[in-house]
Amino acid sequence: MRWIWIDRFKELIKGTSARAIKNVTLAEDHLHDHFPGFPVMPASLMLEGMAQTGGILLGDLHDFEHVVILAKVPKVTYHSWAVPGDTLVYDAKLLDERAEGGTVEVIASVGERLVAEAEIVFVHLDDKDPELGGIDQKNFVFSMNLMGVMEVGKAGAAAPETGQSGNA
Repeated sequence: MRWIWIDRFKELIKGTSARAIKNVTLAEDHLHDHFPGFPVMPASLMLEGMAQTGGILLGDLHDFEHVVILAKVPKVTYHSWAVPGDTLVYDAKLLDERAEGGTVEVIASVGERLVAEAEIVFVHLDDKDPELGGIDQKNFVFSMNLMGVMEVGKAGAAAPETGQSGNA
C-alpha cells in the first residue's frame, strides 16, 4: 500500500521549485483519533507530504532515473496546525543537487498562515546495486506515474486547446 500525502501539484519548475496541495478532510480516518474533539493533521503526515513534494521535485530533475530516498530531516519547525477544511500548500525549493542526492527546503502554509518549515535531505540509489535488488526504480511516489494522477502543471506548458469556453 502506498500513502500519498499530497492531492495535487499546482506547479513544478524543473530543478527549481514545486507547489503541491493537500486538502485536509474528515474523510481521513486518522483525523478521528488525532485528537478526539479537536481533529488536526498529524505533524508526521505533514512532514511526509513535504517530503513527497520535495522528493518529486528532485526526482523530476533527472526524469526519475534514480531511486529517491529520504535520508534525513536536519531541520523541521511546526508553527501551527491544519484542521479539516484547510488546504495545506507545500512550497518546495531545491537548495542543492549532487550526483548522490540533494537538499530541499519546504514550507507548509494554510492561506497566509505558516504551518511548518523543513529542510530535507534525499539520496539517490542505484538500482543496479546488488544489495538493492528488488527496488522498483520507477516507484509510484517519486515517478511520472504519479504526475498524471496529480495533473501537474509544468512552467511553460500551455493547456491543450479544447474548443470549449468556461470551466468544466
